[in-house]
Amino acid sequence: MSENQSIAGLEAEVVARRERLGRTIDQLVETASPKNVVAREVESVRARFADTVQTPEGELRVERIAAAVAVVAVVGGLVAWRVLRR
Repeated sequence: MSENQSIAGLEAEVVARRERLGRTIDQLVETASPKNVVAREVESVRARFADTVQTPEGELRVERIAAAVAVVAVVGGLVAWRVLRR
């Protein structure tokens, strides 16, 4: 192998590594962008909410919804009572 082929091979390897590094950096920037982080978190919350209020078959879990509504009503009633009491 001649010296020119060796240098050309090394240069090609450096160029290839630089391109891979550039793609990796682009992927990291895309993954870490605030917009994408928020989108992933919103999707995670939606999935957890859906799991909470629906069975795996897609039916509503009425008892959980009723319990949540009852908690909201009690808290709302307590807040209203405190406001009216002043």
